[in-house]
Amino acid sequence: MAKKQKYYVVWFGNPAGIFGSWEECQLSIKGVKGAQYKSFETFAEAKTAYNKEYEDYKGQGGKKKKNLTSEELQKIGAPNLYSISVDAASSGNPGKMEYQGVDTQTKKRLFHQGPFQQGTNNVGEFLALVHGLALLKQKNSDRLLYTDSRIAMGWIKRKKCNTKLKQTAKNKPLFDLIERAETWLKNNRYSTKIVKWETKAWGEIPADFGRK
Repeated sequence: MAKKQKYYVVWFGNPAGIFGSWEECQLSIKGVKGAQYKSFETFAEAKTAYNKEYEDYKGQGGKKKKNLTSEELQKIGAPNLYSISVDAASSGNPGKMEYQGVDTQTKKRLFHQGPFQQGTNNVGEFLALVHGLALLKQKNSDRLLYTDSRIAMGWIKRKKCNTKLKQTAKNKPLFDLIERAETWLKNNRYSTKIVKWETKAWGEIPADFGRK
C-alpha cells in the first residue's frame, strides 16, 4: 500500500514555506536553530496553518489550540489604531506575490505593490515593512507599524532579506526591490516601533488579502 503523502509547514526555516516531502522539509530546517515546522495530512490544512502562527499548532498534533481565555485576551489588550498594518500574499512558494499597507482603523489602502513573479510571502512581508518604515519617516509620523510576520521582523532587525529564493529573469524586478530595501535600511535611521499583530486575539491583520 502506497504511503500517504504529507505536507510540511515550515514557519521558521531557510527558507520557510510548505513542502511536499520530508526531504524538502529537512533541507529547509537543517542548521536553523529554533526551526518551527509540523506535518499535515492535506495541503489545505497546511496552507491554513502556514498563514497562522506556529504557536497555534505547537504540541497539538496538527490541531489548532483552543481559543484564548478572557484573561489572556485582557492581558494582550486591544490593538493601537493609531498605526498602519502591512501584509503580503503569495499564490505558491514561489508564486505571484503582492503586498500592501493600510490604515489600521479605516483599512484605507496606503500603498500596494505587485504582483511580482516568482516571489514568496516572507519576501513580501519584508518589503511591506520597509515600505511602511519609509512612508512613516517621509511623513514624519509617529504611528506604530503592525505585521503578523516574526520572520520579517527578524530580517528588518538584521537589515537583510534572508531569503533562499533564487534569482531568475522573471523575478529580477523583485530582487532589484529587495536590494533597494536593504540599502534603505542600512542608510536610514528611524524611530518607528514595529509591533507583532496578535492574530489569535484580534483576528486577521487589517492588511490581510483575504485569501485563507
